[in-house]
Amino acid sequence: MEAPCEKPPRTTPAPVTVIIVNWNSGPLLKECLTNLARQTVSPSRIIVVDNASTDGSADDLNGPDNITVQHAESNLGFAAGNNRAMEQCSTEFVALVNPDAFPEREWLEELLRAAQANPEAAAFASRMIQKEQPERLDGVGDAYHVTGVFWRIGHGQKHWSTRLHPHPVFSACAGAALFRLQAVRDAGGFDEDFFCYGEDVDLGFRLRLSGHTVHYVPEAVAYHVGGGSSGGAQSDVAAYYGQRNLPWVFLKNMPSPLLWPLLPAHILLNVLLVVRAAGRGQGYLALRAKRDTASRLPEVWKKRRAIQARRRIGLCALWRVLAKGWPR
Repeated sequence: MEAPCEKPPRTTPAPVTVIIVNWNSGPLLKECLTNLARQTVSPSRIIVVDNASTDGSADDLNGPDNITVQHAESNLGFAAGNNRAMEQCSTEFVALVNPDAFPEREWLEELLRAAQANPEAAAFASRMIQKEQPERLDGVGDAYHVTGVFWRIGHGQKHWSTRLHPHPVFSACAGAALFRLQAVRDAGGFDEDFFCYGEDVDLGFRLRLSGHTVHYVPEAVAYHVGGGSSGGAQSDVAAYYGQRNLPWVFLKNMPSPLLWPLLPAHILLNVLLVVRAAGRGQGYLALRAKRDTASRLPEVWKKRRAIQARRRIGLCALWRVLAKGWPR
């Protein structure tokens, strides 16, 4: 019995640039590029921004012929690395992929199909599956709670039938997602002060405020290791930047009629997060992160004024897309 034929890649490259920001990802980066080389729709270009890796992960890369590797002199972080690459893009779309994310063959084709069907949407989230536990989800887009906490929808849960249907989400996890380049530029790109963690939710919030929507595309599947270079969700790197950046997302983006009534709950949330971090032995790290959050508040408030001046979404429409219940 003959093996089923694989769908050949489209000969004309699609109007999309794939961007991968790499830092000491080891063999994961090469596996990611191998998966991209097998896509049924080929991107116009793949840009790998290597943030001064010391493990040789970005050396002698094999894969598609349309790869450009750019070596930064220092670790720019995820936000700045993507911004530098997007400055060089002329395609209609950019697809962001973490080096520890491995897209299925029709991933890019499905995202582009969803983009064509939803012209009002600026971002498209993948169905991300845990690489080591493929029966469990890594996430199907991001949710943002009224208190200012955010999470990957469905993280750690087994596949539900409801996860196989497309629907709007608050923002797209940039570990494997598609964006309309002009919408991202109009929103100001990633906030480079974030360095890493939460910058994709912050961008998603600004896209929302600009009047765009974000869609989850269940047919676009990518397998994700998670924390491939940062040490995982419980690492000191994740704990510090997660604690520091979380209030910035809330303070920059929440419109004033919602910000002030919700601020007490947001402050309480941050206290509880510090307490939880202390229970994991990271209390000092969390306190240092909150101190650094406060030290930049004048800059955050300046950004807030510019963001709110460009707001196009009504309060009721924004309230409807904010989560009010427990993570699920």
